[in-house]
Amino acid sequence: MKIEHLAIWTSDLETLKSFYVKHFGARSNEKYHNPTRQFSSYFLSFESGCRLELMQVPGITSHEPVSGYFQGLAHFAISAGSKDEVDRMTEQLRQAGQTIKGEPRWTGDGYYESVVLDPDGNTIEITI
Repeated sequence: MKIEHLAIWTSDLETLKSFYVKHFGARSNEKYHNPTRQFSSYFLSFESGCRLELMQVPGITSHEPVSGYFQGLAHFAISAGSKDEVDRMTEQLRQAGQTIKGEPRWTGDGYYESVVLDPDGNTIEITI
């Protein structure tokens, strides 16, 4: 088995799609819209691995985590392929004004990663 896709609700579908296309090389399908449900979405594909579905309906609100943690998806990781690429992407995102939640580092369990927030505040680990 494998994870086919993850889904993220957003109040700004176009901004979130542009973020993943620009900074992570995602490829987007054509926008899907269901007028009856007022639901719109994009599926984003990457070089390999699972896809990311971005979804929007009127009235979506942000979650407010308590003490920085909340029940549900904590983060997802995107493999950059090398330590140098993790560093480069982190700096590129910093220059673009994105929040860097964790600077590039080796973790105790052997990962080299940085942690960034997307425009909606979702946590992304950029790893080798």
